[in-house]
Amino acid sequence: MIVSQQYVLRSRTPLVAVPVAQEAVQAGFPSPSQDYYDGEIDLNELLIHDRTATFLLRVSGHSMVGAGIHDGDHVILDRSLAPQDGDVVVAVLDGELTLKRLQILSGGVVLRAENPRYPDIRVAELSELRLLGVVTECLRHLRKRAA
Repeated sequence: MIVSQQYVLRSRTPLVAVPVAQEAVQAGFPSPSQDYYDGEIDLNELLIHDRTATFLLRVSGHSMVGAGIHDGDHVILDRSLAPQDGDVVVAVLDGELTLKRLQILSGGVVLRAENPRYPDIRVAELSELRLLGVVTECLRHLRKRAA
């Protein structure tokens, strides 16, 4: 899976307020609808920890479907977070961008695919690896947008 587009979030992004229902929606057996309005929530506050270090990226490919990241989704990348073992990261490996799960082993670093049809990448000792940041959110587009 590769990053195909990068969007810079403006430092003074306007408030994105969305109404929030007090009740959670059932994903199993439907329950009678309850119309409890619980105010608004700012999507910037919910999704972004550090505005100056946050980027929105469009991804391409299918290697991370097991992590819930699909071709055409957008992910939020936070460059202020220190990558840890198990994080989904955007990495630059020998000049190529990739989106993978970071695994830190005693013998080195592995960039793991989350799809069995794609190989994991064992970072060779002489390879140049730079971790751009940690993916904190995935925005899935469930309805195709009109062209």
